[in-house]
Amino acid sequence: MRALFGDELKKLHGRFVEMGLNISEQIYNSTQAFIEHDKKLAQEVIDADNNTNGEEMDLEKQALKLIALQQPVATDFRVIISILKASSDLERVGDHAVSIARETIRMKGQARIPNVEKEIAQMTDQVRDMLEKALDAYSKNDELAARNLSKVDVDVDKQYLLIRDEITKAVHNDTETVQSSASYFMVIRLLERIGDHIVNLAEWIVYSASGKIVELNPGKANPELVRRLYSGVMGARQPEK
Repeated sequence: MRALFGDELKKLHGRFVEMGLNISEQIYNSTQAFIEHDKKLAQEVIDADNNTNGEEMDLEKQALKLIALQQPVATDFRVIISILKASSDLERVGDHAVSIARETIRMKGQARIPNVEKEIAQMTDQVRDMLEKALDAYSKNDELAARNLSKVDVDVDKQYLLIRDEITKAVHNDTETVQSSASYFMVIRLLERIGDHIVNLAEWIVYSASGKIVELNPGKANPELVRRLYSGVMGARQPEK
């Protein structure tokens, strides 16, 4: 019976990692569609969201079945609960990728800001790297690596602020970009929110590994750090007169 439980739990772990990798690809495809103005790819991301929702439902069913039929011990129960909670954050990341894809379709015919799109591609790389590090920490049950993701999130927040300032300057210099700026602001905000959800995921990895409930979100765990980040970035990038 115990061996059967171990096999089923291993399958549950595998499904979670697979879901995470699929969502990482969705993040890439959605921002790639946005940057390349590829509405066909954007629609594929939107259509694929049903698969993400189905993956989460299947994972939940398997997890609840394990709890109901196998009567896991406390440590195993903690692991299963962590997977359920973390999969919810993964699903929200997928929703944000879909929202980015929708902005691609909404921006038809609007003036573009190429340098901002280049920086969005870099921010996407940051966020995807962050997610892949989280999945690696999950696979290895690595509490320290999970905790370190909060530091990576600070870098994502910094990039968000820098791009936000770049968009503002572009609008100041060219009023034709006013309409498209709304979509740019939306996309970078969604990427920043994805970073926050990955931090939430990291908190569940820590809980699974140690049984400790921790606050890793920089804005909540260290508000002064975030205040300095905002003031430092905005002070360094004053709009040109």
